[in-house]
Amino acid sequence: MMGWLRRWAVLLDSRFRIPGTGIRFGIDPLLSLIPGLGDLASPVFAVALLVQGVRQRVPRVILLRMLGNALIDALIGAVPIAGTVGDVFWRANVRNLAMLERHARPGTPPTRGDYAFVWTMAVIFGALVAVPFALGVYLAALLWRRGIL
Repeated sequence: MMGWLRRWAVLLDSRFRIPGTGIRFGIDPLLSLIPGLGDLASPVFAVALLVQGVRQRVPRVILLRMLGNALIDALIGAVPIAGTVGDVFWRANVRNLAMLERHARPGTPPTRGDYAFVWTMAVIFGALVAVPFALGVYLAALLWRRGIL
């Protein structure tokens, strides 16, 4: 299974090299040019990596970090044109595979950086949820005071 995951991670993220440079890319940025299909390839593979991580009893914090990498990849890819370029440089699948291989071995504990990444992502996600909610409550209260609601 790990061989299959490794082949697909490399194919999606770093199989090809731009001649004369050290910049590598895979088919993920190319697939992102196809509406619908391109947006699904990387997330589907991320799920396969996460499922394998669960099977191999990878620590939860590492699974959360892998999920965070996949979410960042999805956010980058959601930006038209710039997201395609961003996919060349943010190689979530290769990153997640490396974490999976490193932590699937017994006795390899998560690092402080792993915990820091997960907590940072949690704070950012919390802010992304809390700020619009607080703004909505504030606007509703303002409209209520003015008698509009």
